Amino acid sequence: MRPRTRVLIIEDDAGVAGSLKKELEAEGYEAALAFRGDDGLKAATQGAYDVVISDLKMPGLSGLDLVSQLHAARPKLPIILMTAFGTTETAIEATRLGAFEYVLKPFEMIELLALVAKAAACNGSSSGLLELGLAEPTGPGIVGRSRVMQALYKEIGRAGQSSVNVLVRGETGTGKELVAHAIHQHSDRAARAFVPVNCAAIPETLLESELFGHERGAFTGAQARRIGRFEQASGGTLFLDEIGDLSPSTQAKLLRVLEEKYIQRVGGNEAITVDTRVLAATHRDLEGAIKEKQFRDDLFYRLSALTIRVPPLRERLEDVPDLVKHCLRFCSAEAGVAAPSMRVEAVDYLQRQSWPGNVRELENVVGQALLLAQEHPIGLAQVQEAYTRAARPAALPEQTVNGYFAQLVAQAQQGRITDAHARMIEDMERELFAHAIHLAEGNQSKAARWLGVTRATMREKLAHFDLRPPIDAHSQSALG
Repeated sequence: MRPRTRVLIIEDDAGVAGSLKKELEAEGYEAALAFRGDDGLKAATQGAYDVVISDLKMPGLSGLDLVSQLHAARPKLPIILMTAFGTTETAIEATRLGAFEYVLKPFEMIELLALVAKAAACNGSSSGLLELGLAEPTGPGIVGRSRVMQALYKEIGRAGQSSVNVLVRGETGTGKELVAHAIHQHSDRAARAFVPVNCAAIPETLLESELFGHERGAFTGAQARRIGRFEQASGGTLFLDEIGDLSPSTQAKLLRVLEEKYIQRVGGNEAITVDTRVLAATHRDLEGAIKEKQFRDDLFYRLSALTIRVPPLRERLEDVPDLVKHCLRFCSAEAGVAAPSMRVEAVDYLQRQSWPGNVRELENVVGQALLLAQEHPIGLAQVQEAYTRAARPAALPEQTVNGYFAQLVAQAQQGRITDAHARMIEDMERELFAHAIHLAEGNQSKAARWLGVTRATMREKLAHFDLRPPIDAHSQSALG
């Protein structure tokens, strides 16, 4: 607690206002009073206050109007709204207008004092904040200055100098499409189209038409000729994401195009020459798929004249501060938050995590923390809550168990973590309970029985890991 923190209390009940002032001063705060909403707004906008506590219903100006006007004038000033007439709509509206917190009367004084301390910490001085600076992406959205990223940039440059097909490999969320776009931007095809296609997102029945186009009447619903992605990208670059999800028949047709440099639209006989460079990406083990006859080896070699591996975030944790800056800019633009900032201890916390979901997971956590902070500097508490909320049921399957253990021990050896055993137990339990409740379709009793735990333990673990299963049939009948 900072001894010189100044708190303005806006409350029309003199008895309540006096009691609050006395309690706050006993805790070392400086407290001032206003008994009308309009007087309080004037005092708060003109005075150097760190926290405002306001009643909801007051003469002169309502609490909601005060929040709206004061937040517009001083967006970083935390406002705690009190009311004895709480409704869902009021709580939602108060938060939307910029209230830091919303408490119902009667409340415990210790609860309010904790909120004031939290608000004062959020409105603290700019020291200890991550400065956004001018660290712009190195390429189209690529951020990082670590040694492994410098090596990646060199590979992108080499790929840009040639016209060979490139296979971009890496875990989900590492930014494979950004790397492909950077290769295109640094090639002699940069002035032409970059056309991305997510092979896993398009139904197999439509993928051939999507890639090669179709003629009118080729199938039911084909009312006009369609130009496929290969033609759209001719002279430029076609990016095929999740290439490992292609069916055997589509693999064979893609191989023919790569070998013969022409396509045929579905329902057509004309051979159309295309000058299209193909960049492909996958997080799958294609070599294993080849052994299991699920992926053609000849297509693999055609696609991987050059292979680039995008490193996972856990291999470049020194880039986390720069990535946080980038995520704050991106997320704040979407959320409509001006001048976002994050406290250094919160950034340090993010830098100590293993990030199985990689940059995409980091962006998700930063975005959630930004909303939790409500336009105030993002602190450790908001980051920890956002990290806990982030659903990561597929974290461990992204890597082998041996790889996970190796990563954990390596982090401990480097001094980045001191609780490897506890983290392993936590991650394994999260995966176990997530898969069990998913397979049980939300039936907690069934999932608990499978795991050999009590239903109370199941409820406790679901709450701890913030796993929210659908309401099962038993719960629905119990609720009537």
